Amino acid sequence: MTFEQFQQSLQNQHPPDVTDYLKALWHDGKGNWEKAHHIIQDIEDKTAAWIHAYLHRKEGDLWNADYWYNRAGKKRPDISLQEEWTTLINTLL
Repeated sequence: MTFEQFQQSLQNQHPPDVTDYLKALWHDGKGNWEKAHHIIQDIEDKTAAWIHAYLHRKEGDLWNADYWYNRAGKKRPDISLQEEWTTLINTLL
């Protein structure tokens, strides 16, 4: 799947057959932050921590976001949320 195909899938009612990481980002792309957070919050690895950090950054809870970026081994990026969403997806595809 390409980034463009992933982005086009946002027009569908259900996510494509992808990993839970990408499903969380798909739901976020559809505007359902709660569903995205619900999917990612119980996965215990650095990739999930990065997505979790991004979601809390999007929420505006920067203290919590920084905690999760640290768990992911990353620093909070100085890019837009859209750019980080795109980077996450391209990294995971």
